[in-house]
Amino acid sequence: MLTQEEIVKKEREEELFEVHDPAILGAARSILDSCSTPEQMQEAVLAAVKRNEKWRGQECINLLAPEAPTSPTVRALLSSEVGTRAAEGHIGAVNRWFAGTKHIDEIEALCVELLKKLFKANYADHRLCASMIGNMAVYTALTEPGDVIMSLPQPVGGHSSNRPDGPAGVRGLKIVDIPFDQDELVVDLETFRKVAPLVRPKLVALGASMTLFPFPLREMSEIVAEWGGKLFFDGAHQLGLVAGGQFQDPLREGAAVMTGSAGKTFSGPQSGVMVWNDPALTESLTSAVFPILAATHQVNRVAALAASAAELLAFGQTYMAQIVTNARALAAALDKRGIPVLAPHKGYTTTHQVIANVRQFGGGLEVAHHLAKANLITNKNLIPGDKPEDWDRPGGLRMGTIEITRLGMDQAEMETIADFMARILVKKQDPAHVGREVVEFRAAYQTLYYCFENGLPHLK
Repeated sequence: MLTQEEIVKKEREEELFEVHDPAILGAARSILDSCSTPEQMQEAVLAAVKRNEKWRGQECINLLAPEAPTSPTVRALLSSEVGTRAAEGHIGAVNRWFAGTKHIDEIEALCVELLKKLFKANYADHRLCASMIGNMAVYTALTEPGDVIMSLPQPVGGHSSNRPDGPAGVRGLKIVDIPFDQDELVVDLETFRKVAPLVRPKLVALGASMTLFPFPLREMSEIVAEWGGKLFFDGAHQLGLVAGGQFQDPLREGAAVMTGSAGKTFSGPQSGVMVWNDPALTESLTSAVFPILAATHQVNRVAALAASAAELLAFGQTYMAQIVTNARALAAALDKRGIPVLAPHKGYTTTHQVIANVRQFGGGLEVAHHLAKANLITNKNLIPGDKPEDWDRPGGLRMGTIEITRLGMDQAEMETIADFMARILVKKQDPAHVGREVVEFRAAYQTLYYCFENGLPHLK
Protein backbone atom coordinates (compact mmCIF):
# COMPACT_ATOMS: atom_id res chain seq x y z
CA MET A 1 0.00 0.00 0.00
CA LEU A 2 1.22 3.47 -0.91
CA THR A 3 1.25 6.17 1.72
CA GLN A 4 -0.76 9.32 1.10
CA GLU A 5 2.49 11.18 0.45
CA GLU A 6 3.55 8.58 -2.13
CA ILE A 7 0.13 8.74 -3.81
CA VAL A 8 0.33 12.55 -4.09
CA LYS A 9 3.88 12.30 -5.45
CA LYS A 10 2.83 9.68 -8.01
CA GLU A 11 -0.16 11.77 -9.14
CA ARG A 12 2.09 14.81 -9.46
CA GLU A 13 4.59 12.90 -11.59
CA GLU A 14 1.83 11.63 -13.87
CA GLU A 15 0.38 15.12 -14.19
CA LEU A 16 3.78 16.48 -15.27
CA PHE A 17 4.60 13.67 -17.68
CA GLU A 18 6.45 15.14 -20.67
CA VAL A 19 7.70 13.35 -23.79
CA HIS A 20 10.25 16.07 -24.55
CA ASP A 21 13.60 16.37 -22.82
CA PRO A 22 12.76 18.24 -19.59
CA ALA A 23 16.23 19.78 -19.32
CA ILE A 24 15.99 21.34 -22.77
CA LEU A 25 12.48 22.63 -22.08
CA GLY A 26 13.71 24.02 -18.78
CA ALA A 27 16.54 25.86 -20.52
CA ALA A 28 14.02 27.37 -22.94
CA ARG A 29 11.82 28.52 -20.06
CA SER A 30 14.84 30.13 -18.43
CA ILE A 31 15.66 32.04 -21.60
CA LEU A 32 12.07 33.29 -21.92
CA ASP A 33 11.92 34.18 -18.23
CA SER A 34 15.04 36.29 -18.64
CA CYS A 35 13.43 38.32 -21.44
CA SER A 36 11.73 41.54 -20.41
CA THR A 37 9.58 41.90 -23.55
CA PRO A 38 7.94 39.62 -26.15
CA GLU A 39 10.24 41.20 -28.73
CA GLN A 40 13.25 39.85 -26.86
CA MET A 41 11.57 36.44 -26.80
CA GLN A 42 11.26 36.58 -30.57
CA GLU A 43 14.92 37.59 -30.82
CA ALA A 44 15.84 34.48 -28.83
CA VAL A 45 14.07 32.35 -31.43
CA LEU A 46 15.82 34.15 -34.30
CA ALA A 47 19.18 33.69 -32.61
CA ALA A 48 18.62 29.93 -32.34
CA VAL A 49 17.69 29.77 -36.03
CA LYS A 50 20.88 31.68 -36.93
CA ARG A 51 23.02 29.32 -34.86
CA ASN A 52 21.57 26.34 -36.68
CA GLU A 53 22.01 28.04 -40.07
CA LYS A 54 25.68 28.68 -39.40
CA TRP A 55 26.48 25.25 -37.96
CA ARG A 56 24.33 22.88 -40.00
CA GLY A 57 24.16 25.08 -43.10
CA GLN A 58 27.82 26.08 -43.42
CA GLU A 59 30.06 23.99 -41.17
CA CYS A 60 28.70 20.43 -41.08
CA ILE A 61 28.92 17.49 -43.42
CA ASN A 62 25.27 16.49 -43.44
CA LEU A 63 24.82 12.77 -44.09
CA LEU A 64 21.20 12.37 -43.08
CA ALA A 65 19.34 10.19 -45.58
CA PRO A 66 15.93 11.88 -45.01
CA GLU A 67 17.23 15.39 -45.52
CA ALA A 68 18.02 17.53 -48.57
CA PRO A 69 18.90 21.19 -49.09
CA THR A 70 16.52 23.11 -51.32
CA SER A 71 17.52 25.50 -54.07
CA PRO A 72 17.45 29.28 -53.56
CA THR A 73 14.24 29.52 -55.59
CA VAL A 74 12.48 26.88 -53.51
CA ARG A 75 13.56 28.55 -50.26
CA ALA A 76 12.26 31.89 -51.47
CA LEU A 77 8.90 30.38 -52.42
CA LEU A 78 8.50 28.92 -48.93
CA SER A 79 8.37 32.47 -47.56
CA SER A 80 6.24 33.90 -50.38
CA GLU A 81 3.07 35.94 -49.93
CA VAL A 82 0.84 33.16 -51.23
CA GLY A 83 1.65 31.21 -48.08
CA THR A 84 -0.73 33.47 -46.16
CA ARG A 85 -3.67 32.51 -48.39
CA ALA A 86 -6.28 29.84 -47.73
CA ALA A 87 -7.17 27.36 -50.46
CA GLU A 88 -9.50 24.74 -49.06
CA GLY A 89 -10.84 22.20 -51.54
CA HIS A 90 -10.04 20.91 -55.01
CA ILE A 91 -8.83 23.08 -57.91
CA GLY A 92 -11.54 25.20 -59.54
CA ALA A 93 -13.86 28.00 -58.42
CA VAL A 94 -16.87 25.78 -57.77
CA ASN A 95 -14.73 23.39 -55.70
CA ARG A 96 -13.34 26.06 -53.38
CA TRP A 97 -14.85 27.35 -50.17
CA PHE A 98 -13.25 30.77 -50.77
CA ALA A 99 -13.38 33.22 -53.64
CA GLY A 100 -10.22 34.93 -54.91
CA THR A 101 -8.31 31.73 -55.70
CA LYS A 102 -7.84 32.09 -59.46
CA HIS A 103 -4.05 32.40 -59.22
CA ILE A 104 -3.89 29.76 -56.51
CA ASP A 105 -5.75 27.43 -58.86
CA GLU A 106 -3.11 28.24 -61.46
CA ILE A 107 -0.23 27.46 -59.07
CA GLU A 108 -1.79 24.21 -57.91
CA ALA A 109 -2.68 23.08 -61.43
CA LEU A 110 0.90 23.70 -62.54
CA CYS A 111 2.12 21.62 -59.61
CA VAL A 112 -0.23 18.73 -60.36
CA GLU A 113 0.70 18.68 -64.05
CA LEU A 114 4.43 18.88 -63.27
CA LEU A 115 4.14 15.90 -60.92
CA LYS A 116 2.21 13.93 -63.53
CA LYS A 117 4.84 14.74 -66.15
CA LEU A 118 7.72 13.89 -63.81
CA PHE A 119 6.35 10.48 -62.83
CA LYS A 120 4.55 9.74 -66.12
CA ALA A 121 1.36 9.33 -64.11
CA ASN A 122 -2.27 9.97 -64.93
CA TYR A 123 -3.07 11.47 -61.52
CA ALA A 124 -1.19 13.30 -58.77
CA ASP A 125 -2.03 14.95 -55.47
CA HIS A 126 -0.01 17.82 -54.07
CA ARG A 127 -1.82 18.77 -50.86
CA LEU A 128 -0.15 16.45 -48.36
CA CYS A 129 2.05 18.20 -45.83
CA ALA A 130 4.07 14.99 -45.28
CA SER A 131 4.44 11.59 -46.95
CA MET A 132 3.16 9.92 -43.77
CA ILE A 133 -0.15 11.74 -44.34
CA GLY A 134 -0.06 10.30 -47.86
CA ASN A 135 0.19 6.83 -46.38
CA MET A 136 -2.79 7.58 -44.17
CA ALA A 137 -4.70 8.71 -47.26
CA VAL A 138 -3.95 5.40 -49.00
CA TYR A 139 -5.11 3.37 -46.00
CA THR A 140 -8.23 5.53 -45.68
CA ALA A 141 -9.08 5.11 -49.35
CA LEU A 142 -8.17 1.48 -49.99
CA THR A 143 -8.86 -0.35 -46.73
CA GLU A 144 -11.46 -0.78 -44.01
CA PRO A 145 -10.75 -1.35 -40.31
CA GLY A 146 -10.04 -5.04 -39.74
CA ASP A 147 -8.57 -5.63 -43.20
CA VAL A 148 -5.30 -7.53 -43.47
CA ILE A 149 -2.27 -5.80 -44.95
CA MET A 150 1.34 -6.87 -45.24
CA SER A 151 4.28 -4.56 -44.57
CA LEU A 152 7.98 -4.75 -43.75
CA PRO A 153 8.99 -5.12 -40.09
CA GLN A 154 11.14 -2.36 -38.62
CA PRO A 155 14.41 -4.17 -37.84
CA VAL A 156 14.87 -4.75 -41.57
CA GLY A 157 13.87 -1.27 -42.67
CA GLY A 158 10.10 -1.10 -42.38
CA HIS A 159 8.73 2.31 -41.44
CA SER A 160 6.33 2.99 -38.60
CA SER A 161 3.75 4.53 -40.94
CA ASN A 162 2.98 1.02 -42.21
CA ARG A 163 3.12 -0.67 -38.82
CA PRO A 164 0.90 -0.86 -35.70
CA ASP A 165 2.34 2.35 -34.22
CA GLY A 166 1.54 4.45 -37.30
CA PRO A 167 -1.30 5.20 -39.74
CA ALA A 168 -1.83 1.50 -40.55
CA GLY A 169 -2.39 0.74 -36.88
CA VAL A 170 -4.58 3.80 -36.35
CA ARG A 171 -6.74 2.60 -39.24
CA GLY A 172 -7.31 -0.62 -37.31
CA LEU A 173 -5.64 -2.89 -39.84
CA LYS A 174 -4.29 -6.36 -39.13
CA ILE A 175 -0.63 -6.27 -40.08
CA VAL A 176 1.36 -9.28 -41.25
CA ASP A 177 5.11 -9.12 -41.88
CA ILE A 178 6.44 -9.31 -45.42
CA PRO A 179 9.12 -12.05 -45.37
CA PHE A 180 12.57 -10.50 -45.74
CA ASP A 181 15.99 -11.97 -46.49
CA GLN A 182 18.26 -10.45 -43.85
CA ASP A 183 21.43 -11.42 -45.71
CA GLU A 184 20.46 -10.14 -49.14
CA LEU A 185 18.40 -7.25 -47.71
CA VAL A 186 15.54 -7.86 -50.13
CA VAL A 187 12.04 -9.32 -49.93
CA ASP A 188 12.10 -13.12 -49.63
CA LEU A 189 9.90 -13.68 -52.66
CA GLU A 190 9.59 -17.45 -52.37
CA THR A 191 8.37 -17.24 -48.78
CA PHE A 192 6.04 -14.41 -49.76
CA ARG A 193 4.50 -16.72 -52.39
CA LYS A 194 3.63 -19.14 -49.59
CA VAL A 195 2.53 -16.68 -46.90
CA ALA A 196 0.50 -14.15 -48.90
CA PRO A 197 -2.22 -16.60 -50.08
CA LEU A 198 -2.69 -17.74 -46.48
CA VAL A 199 -3.56 -14.24 -45.22
CA ARG A 200 -4.83 -12.72 -48.51
CA PRO A 201 -3.83 -9.12 -47.77
CA LYS A 202 -6.01 -6.40 -49.24
CA LEU A 203 -2.95 -4.20 -49.54
CA VAL A 204 0.78 -4.90 -49.53
CA ALA A 205 2.72 -1.84 -48.39
CA LEU A 206 6.34 -1.59 -49.46
CA GLY A 207 7.81 1.23 -47.43
CA ALA A 208 11.27 1.20 -45.94
CA SER A 209 13.40 3.74 -44.10
CA MET A 210 16.40 1.49 -44.67
CA THR A 211 16.22 1.13 -48.42
CA LEU A 212 19.18 -0.21 -50.37
CA PHE A 213 17.87 -2.43 -53.18
CA PRO A 214 14.79 -2.67 -55.44
CA PHE A 215 11.70 -4.71 -54.58
CA PRO A 216 10.18 -7.51 -56.72
CA LEU A 217 7.11 -5.38 -57.39
CA ARG A 218 5.92 -7.09 -60.56
CA GLU A 219 6.03 -10.56 -59.04
CA MET A 220 4.40 -9.46 -55.79
CA SER A 221 1.61 -7.60 -57.56
CA GLU A 222 0.84 -10.67 -59.67
CA ILE A 223 0.60 -12.82 -56.55
CA VAL A 224 -1.85 -10.58 -54.67
CA ALA A 225 -3.90 -9.86 -57.81
CA GLU A 226 -5.31 -13.40 -57.51
CA TRP A 227 -7.70 -12.21 -54.78
CA GLY A 228 -7.94 -8.54 -55.78
CA GLY A 229 -5.13 -7.33 -53.52
CA LYS A 230 -3.17 -4.21 -54.42
CA LEU A 231 0.43 -3.12 -54.08
CA PHE A 232 1.19 0.22 -52.44
CA PHE A 233 4.69 1.66 -52.86
CA ASP A 234 5.76 4.05 -50.11
CA GLY A 235 8.63 5.80 -51.87
CA ALA A 236 9.40 8.25 -49.08
CA HIS A 237 13.14 7.87 -49.60
CA GLN A 238 13.29 6.87 -53.26
CA LEU A 239 10.93 9.45 -54.78
CA GLY A 240 13.67 11.57 -56.38
CA LEU A 241 15.53 8.47 -57.54
CA VAL A 242 12.36 7.23 -59.24
CA ALA A 243 11.84 10.63 -60.90
CA GLY A 244 15.47 10.67 -62.06
CA GLY A 245 15.32 7.17 -63.52
CA GLN A 246 17.85 5.80 -61.01
CA PHE A 247 15.60 3.31 -59.22
CA GLN A 248 12.78 1.01 -60.20
CA ASP A 249 9.58 2.52 -61.64
CA PRO A 250 6.82 1.40 -59.24
CA LEU A 251 3.77 2.51 -61.25
CA ARG A 252 4.96 0.53 -64.26
CA GLU A 253 5.96 -2.50 -62.20
CA GLY A 254 2.66 -3.20 -60.50
CA ALA A 255 2.08 -0.60 -57.79
CA ALA A 256 -1.46 0.78 -57.74
CA VAL A 257 -0.34 3.95 -55.98
CA MET A 258 2.93 5.54 -54.93
CA THR A 259 3.43 8.03 -52.14
CA GLY A 260 6.63 9.77 -51.20
CA SER A 261 8.37 12.64 -49.50
CA ALA A 262 9.55 15.71 -51.39
CA GLY A 263 12.04 16.48 -48.62
CA LYS A 264 14.44 13.59 -49.27
CA THR A 265 15.94 12.58 -52.63
CA PHE A 266 13.30 14.73 -54.36
CA SER A 267 15.19 17.68 -52.81
CA GLY A 268 12.16 19.89 -52.38
CA PRO A 269 10.13 21.26 -49.46
CA GLN A 270 8.96 19.01 -46.63
CA SER A 271 5.88 17.72 -48.39
CA GLY A 272 3.99 14.61 -49.40
CA VAL A 273 3.34 13.44 -52.95
CA MET A 274 0.88 10.83 -54.21
CA VAL A 275 0.62 9.54 -57.79
CA TRP A 276 -1.42 6.79 -59.46
CA ASN A 277 -2.78 5.74 -62.87
CA ASP A 278 -6.09 3.93 -62.32
CA PRO A 279 -9.11 6.28 -62.66
CA ALA A 280 -11.12 3.91 -60.48
CA LEU A 281 -8.96 4.97 -57.52
CA THR A 282 -9.24 8.70 -58.08
CA GLU A 283 -12.42 9.47 -56.14
CA SER A 284 -11.44 7.45 -53.07
CA LEU A 285 -7.85 8.74 -52.95
CA THR A 286 -8.69 12.40 -53.49
CA SER A 287 -11.61 12.23 -51.05
CA ALA A 288 -9.23 10.81 -48.46
CA VAL A 289 -7.03 13.86 -48.98
CA PHE A 290 -9.90 16.36 -48.93
CA PRO A 291 -12.02 16.72 -46.89
CA ILE A 292 -10.64 14.02 -44.57
CA LEU A 293 -6.93 14.75 -44.09
CA ALA A 294 -6.18 18.16 -45.60
CA ALA A 295 -8.08 21.44 -45.74
CA THR A 296 -6.07 24.62 -46.24
CA HIS A 297 -2.80 23.18 -47.40
CA GLN A 298 0.07 25.71 -47.51
CA VAL A 299 0.08 27.08 -51.07
CA ASN A 300 3.63 28.38 -50.62
CA ARG A 301 4.69 24.76 -50.12
CA VAL A 302 2.75 23.76 -53.25
CA ALA A 303 4.57 26.40 -55.29
CA ALA A 304 7.90 25.22 -53.88
CA LEU A 305 6.99 21.62 -54.70
CA ALA A 306 6.22 22.61 -58.30
CA ALA A 307 9.53 24.45 -58.63
CA SER A 308 11.39 21.41 -57.27
CA ALA A 309 9.63 19.16 -59.79
CA ALA A 310 10.82 21.41 -62.60
CA GLU A 311 14.39 21.16 -61.27
CA LEU A 312 14.15 17.37 -61.33
CA LEU A 313 12.89 17.42 -64.89
CA ALA A 314 15.98 19.41 -65.86
CA PHE A 315 18.69 17.94 -63.62
CA GLY A 316 17.21 14.84 -62.01
CA GLN A 317 18.88 12.14 -64.07
CA THR A 318 22.41 13.53 -63.57
CA TYR A 319 21.82 14.54 -59.95
CA MET A 320 20.32 11.22 -58.87
CA ALA A 321 22.97 9.20 -60.70
CA GLN A 322 25.70 11.07 -58.82
CA ILE A 323 23.89 10.54 -55.52
CA VAL A 324 23.97 6.76 -56.06
CA THR A 325 27.57 6.82 -57.29
CA ASN A 326 28.59 8.77 -54.20
CA ALA A 327 26.74 6.39 -51.87
CA ARG A 328 28.53 3.37 -53.28
CA ALA A 329 31.86 5.18 -53.11
CA LEU A 330 31.28 6.29 -49.51
CA ALA A 331 30.29 2.75 -48.48
CA ALA A 332 33.39 1.22 -50.05
CA ALA A 333 35.63 3.86 -48.47
CA LEU A 334 34.19 3.25 -45.01
CA ASP A 335 34.45 -0.52 -45.34
CA LYS A 336 38.07 -0.21 -46.45
CA ARG A 337 38.85 1.81 -43.32
CA GLY A 338 37.41 -0.69 -40.88
CA ILE A 339 33.82 0.52 -40.53
CA PRO A 340 31.66 -2.45 -41.64
CA VAL A 341 28.94 -1.60 -44.15
CA LEU A 342 25.97 -3.83 -44.97
CA ALA A 343 25.78 -5.80 -48.24
CA PRO A 344 29.39 -5.55 -49.49
CA HIS A 345 28.77 -8.58 -51.75
CA LYS A 346 26.08 -6.56 -53.59
CA GLY A 347 28.01 -3.33 -53.99
CA TYR A 348 26.53 -1.97 -50.72
CA THR A 349 23.61 0.01 -52.15
CA THR A 350 21.65 1.07 -55.22
CA THR A 351 20.17 4.16 -53.55
CA HIS A 352 21.35 7.22 -51.64
CA GLN A 353 21.72 5.25 -48.41
CA VAL A 354 24.71 3.65 -46.72
CA ILE A 355 24.09 1.48 -43.64
CA ALA A 356 26.99 0.68 -41.32
CA ASN A 357 27.12 -1.87 -38.52
CA VAL A 358 28.67 0.12 -35.67
CA ARG A 359 28.04 -2.24 -32.75
CA GLN A 360 31.78 -2.59 -32.18
CA PHE A 361 32.04 1.21 -31.76
CA GLY A 362 29.28 1.48 -29.18
CA GLY A 363 26.12 1.30 -31.31
CA GLY A 364 24.17 3.76 -33.44
CA LEU A 365 23.09 6.22 -30.74
CA GLU A 366 26.55 6.68 -29.25
CA VAL A 367 28.31 6.78 -32.62
CA ALA A 368 25.92 9.33 -34.14
CA HIS A 369 26.34 11.75 -31.25
CA HIS A 370 30.11 11.16 -31.14
CA LEU A 371 30.40 12.01 -34.84
CA ALA A 372 28.21 15.09 -34.38
CA LYS A 373 30.89 16.50 -32.08
CA ALA A 374 33.06 16.56 -35.21
CA ASN A 375 30.32 18.20 -37.34
CA LEU A 376 29.52 14.89 -39.08
CA ILE A 377 25.74 14.43 -38.99
CA THR A 378 24.33 10.89 -39.24
CA ASN A 379 21.56 8.94 -37.53
CA LYS A 380 21.16 5.73 -35.56
CA ASN A 381 19.30 2.93 -37.35
CA LEU A 382 17.95 -0.54 -36.68
CA ILE A 383 19.76 -3.24 -38.66
CA PRO A 384 19.29 -7.01 -39.02
CA GLY A 385 20.05 -8.62 -35.69
CA ASP A 386 18.46 -5.78 -33.72
CA LYS A 387 15.11 -6.19 -32.02
CA PRO A 388 12.28 -3.64 -32.26
CA GLU A 389 12.89 -2.72 -28.63
CA ASP A 390 16.44 -1.67 -29.61
CA TRP A 391 14.90 1.40 -31.27
CA ASP A 392 16.61 3.88 -28.92
CA ARG A 393 19.99 2.13 -29.05
CA PRO A 394 20.27 0.15 -32.30
CA GLY A 395 23.39 -1.36 -33.79
CA GLY A 396 23.36 0.55 -37.06
CA LEU A 397 24.23 3.93 -38.48
CA ARG A 398 22.45 5.35 -41.53
CA MET A 399 24.04 7.82 -43.93
CA GLY A 400 22.82 9.47 -47.11
CA THR A 401 24.56 11.36 -49.90
CA ILE A 402 21.87 13.83 -50.99
CA GLU A 403 23.22 17.06 -49.51
CA ILE A 404 26.90 16.42 -50.13
CA THR A 405 26.10 15.63 -53.76
CA ARG A 406 24.07 18.82 -54.20
CA LEU A 407 27.05 20.73 -52.84
CA GLY A 408 29.12 19.44 -55.76
CA MET A 409 31.02 16.59 -54.11
CA ASP A 410 31.94 13.41 -55.98
CA GLN A 411 33.82 10.17 -55.35
CA ALA A 412 37.06 11.87 -54.26
CA GLU A 413 35.29 13.70 -51.45
CA MET A 414 33.71 10.43 -50.28
CA GLU A 415 37.22 9.20 -49.46
CA THR A 416 37.85 12.32 -47.39
CA ILE A 417 34.56 11.99 -45.51
CA ALA A 418 35.20 8.32 -44.79
CA ASP A 419 38.64 9.23 -43.50
CA PHE A 420 37.16 11.80 -41.10
CA MET A 421 34.81 9.15 -39.71
CA ALA A 422 37.49 6.45 -39.43
CA ARG A 423 39.84 8.77 -37.58
CA ILE A 424 37.18 9.19 -34.91
CA LEU A 425 35.75 5.66 -34.73
CA VAL A 426 38.71 3.45 -35.63
CA LYS A 427 41.73 5.56 -34.66
CA LYS A 428 39.96 7.11 -31.65
CA GLN A 429 41.08 10.67 -32.44
CA ASP A 430 39.56 13.64 -30.65
CA PRO A 431 36.28 14.63 -32.38
CA ALA A 432 36.90 18.30 -31.62
CA HIS A 433 40.23 18.19 -33.46
CA VAL A 434 38.74 16.37 -36.46
CA GLY A 435 35.77 18.72 -36.35
CA ARG A 436 37.99 21.74 -36.98
CA GLU A 437 39.27 20.05 -40.14
CA VAL A 438 35.69 19.25 -41.16
CA VAL A 439 34.80 22.94 -40.92
CA GLU A 440 37.81 23.86 -43.08
CA PHE A 441 36.88 21.19 -45.63
CA ARG A 442 33.21 22.22 -45.71
CA ALA A 443 34.11 25.89 -46.28
CA ALA A 444 34.91 25.11 -49.92
CA TYR A 445 31.42 23.66 -50.52
CA GLN A 446 28.79 26.34 -50.04
CA THR A 447 27.04 26.41 -53.44
CA LEU A 448 23.98 24.29 -54.19
CA TYR A 449 23.96 22.78 -57.69
CA TYR A 450 21.48 20.85 -59.83
CA CYS A 451 19.19 23.89 -59.97
CA PHE A 452 18.57 26.69 -62.46
CA GLU A 453 20.56 29.24 -60.46
CA ASN A 454 23.84 27.30 -60.49
CA GLY A 455 23.43 24.49 -63.00
CA LEU A 456 25.67 21.44 -62.78
CA PRO A 457 28.91 21.26 -60.77
CA HIS A 458 32.14 20.69 -62.64
CA LEU A 459 32.57 17.14 -61.49
CA LYS A 460 36.12 15.84 -61.58
